[in-house]
Amino acid sequence: MLKFNEGFSANTVRYLIIVLAGCLITSCQTSTTENQSVQQRQEIASEIDSVLVDQYNLWYPRTVDNKYGGFLSRYSHDWQSIGPQDKMIVTQARHTWTASKVAYRDPSRKDFVKYGKHGFDFLRNHMWDEEYGGFYTSVTREGEVTPDDDGVIRKGLYGNAFGIYGLASYYQASGDSAALVLARQAFEWLDKGSYDHEHGGYFNSLTREGEPYEQGYPKDYNSGIHILEALAELYQVWPDQTVRARLYDMFRVVRDTFTTDRGYMNLYFREDWTPVVYTDSSRAVQEQNLATDHITFGHDIETAFLILEAAHALDFSEDSVLTHAKKMVDHTIDKAWDEEEGGFYDRGYYFQGDSEITITDSSKVWWAQAEALHSLLIMARHFPDDPEYNYFDLFARQWEYIKNYLLDPRHGGWYERGLDEDPDMREAPKATIWKGNYHTMRALLRCKQLLQDMGQ
Repeated sequence: MLKFNEGFSANTVRYLIIVLAGCLITSCQTSTTENQSVQQRQEIASEIDSVLVDQYNLWYPRTVDNKYGGFLSRYSHDWQSIGPQDKMIVTQARHTWTASKVAYRDPSRKDFVKYGKHGFDFLRNHMWDEEYGGFYTSVTREGEVTPDDDGVIRKGLYGNAFGIYGLASYYQASGDSAALVLARQAFEWLDKGSYDHEHGGYFNSLTREGEPYEQGYPKDYNSGIHILEALAELYQVWPDQTVRARLYDMFRVVRDTFTTDRGYMNLYFREDWTPVVYTDSSRAVQEQNLATDHITFGHDIETAFLILEAAHALDFSEDSVLTHAKKMVDHTIDKAWDEEEGGFYDRGYYFQGDSEITITDSSKVWWAQAEALHSLLIMARHFPDDPEYNYFDLFARQWEYIKNYLLDPRHGGWYERGLDEDPDMREAPKATIWKGNYHTMRALLRCKQLLQDMGQ
């Protein structure tokens, strides 16, 4: 303890008392802030858990087709079955993945293993081509193959990637070796025909036999990021060296070829990975080609997570890719975040002659908002003291946006687009062959786990 007779002047002592008092106040304020942060995390975690349980009960067993197998795909805004209930590989595989992932993360939900098996059985018995291999793109509710409009049966990288994704997840949850066998067959089928041994990566459009054919541009971002996640899922349950090589190849393609220096992805590519862009064209040409060349913010912020997941599967240090993922998230926040209402806009573009980006589609699509929620929390965990963005605050505000504008309080489920921009979505279908629960369930499951980890 300091005493006056130890050589300190009265002014010095008063100064030291003021400093010590300030430290105590700061300490108390820090403690209060930390307590508030812990409380906020706990409250959001509880809310997310509640929404997850509601989603479990809303989708399952409602969507389980006990008559013909697989999962029903089309429901009205109030969850009435509508339409022909045709079955697409993407929808069926995503349901298989979701049910299996719920079972894996929560073994007490034993019904979800059965739902995963239900999906696996349909993939194996009705969507897998026994003659040529690979997954069909679409079948009828009864499981009859649906050809294209010209009567020809074709296949695609995108759907087959999800087939692998769902099978790997089901195998992880169940240990059913038949699922791993089929996943391996699907991988080998793609590797034989779709993989480009000259330039790397995969061709998108395939014949029934599995050979590439010309349809639009041969390679693109959407198929690319989803074969990346499929390979990461497969490699974690089947550590095969060829799978690892393909995973590493796609990791490099997505990180180094898809993504620009600004932090957004180019979308379409020629065989040698030359991007199809109109950066140096006139504004008129750019406007004419927006369908091909634009910035899709939801895919950018989703890909930030997917490259981290791939790096984890490859056992790379997170530090080796965190900076890249952060750049993608930061660009999305900077250019697409709605500061007034919250949520992220869908599309934008840097037009010739403009100093800033133009939002070309202000809708806020459900899946993109869910993926953004997850990636923001990842950034909050790794960069809690970032000088530019308070990621946890953005995460909390994004969660509020989802509650206010995307979760249907009356009928349950997610609206297709945020009501602030698209109020007519109240009457839009809650489920279609393209609108399932994979994005939302994945984001909520992982946010729940992240919040728990951050609280430890």
